[in-house]
Amino acid sequence: MRNTAKITTAVLAAGALTLGLSACGSGDSGSGSDGPLVVAASPAPHAEILTFVKDNLAKKEGLDLEVKEFTDYVTPNTATQDGSVGANYFQNKPYLDDFNKKNGTDIVPVVTVHLEPLGLYSNKVDKVEELKSGATVAVPNDTVNEARALKLLSDNGLITLKEGVGNAATPADITKNPKNLKFKELEAAQTPRSLDDVDASVVNGNYALESDLKPSEDALILESPKNNPYGNFLAVKKGNEDDPRVKKLAKLLTSPEVKKFIQDKYEGSVLASF
Repeated sequence: MRNTAKITTAVLAAGALTLGLSACGSGDSGSGSDGPLVVAASPAPHAEILTFVKDNLAKKEGLDLEVKEFTDYVTPNTATQDGSVGANYFQNKPYLDDFNKKNGTDIVPVVTVHLEPLGLYSNKVDKVEELKSGATVAVPNDTVNEARALKLLSDNGLITLKEGVGNAATPADITKNPKNLKFKELEAAQTPRSLDDVDASVVNGNYALESDLKPSEDALILESPKNNPYGNFLAVKKGNEDDPRVKKLAKLLTSPEVKKFIQDKYEGSVLASF
């Protein structure tokens, strides 16, 4: 699914709530060991990868798989925690650790599937060197993705961050800012939609793909996959790791067929992590 319309944060939140309620009212939630395994996922590439598995691999493995798409980074975890869905596939370990700590949830990774490199994009300049003094850069406003965005800028010489700040970095931790960049903190889903309003925007890979951006070609700068801790994984509520359906899905998500699908479809914009 491609989502190119400009949607307000309020509408996105309403949509996520509607999807969450839909998941809650879907009968078999997918959190037991019988019936279909319902998996919450971001539309691209997560739901696309899951749909490939559902259409091409699941039946042979005896897996009844249902994919539910969510447009935010909160509802998939809350739905997994309350049993509205049986699993989710949309996040990385630093984000999950932060979410569990802040919300008292106990969601755990099952298997890492892919990396979506975070990138800096612009509708105003063609090269990062062309960003002018005082340029405004949009960054995701959740703790981990904001720190990840700032690290991307730091790794490419645009700013310098306080030593050891790690996954808690915010603009307040910038010690050097030679271009006097200004930062606009937005919900992650809004960052690609801000490109006409800011000079550049740091966008998560899934939202870039949903907005018809091609990270391997369109990004001014892009995360390196080397030693990258931000691989995206299948996750479940603690205690459900041994659900036979989850084990089947984990096996299929790390199969040669899925690796080839990722390579062929995303051409370097999404990288298999297995």
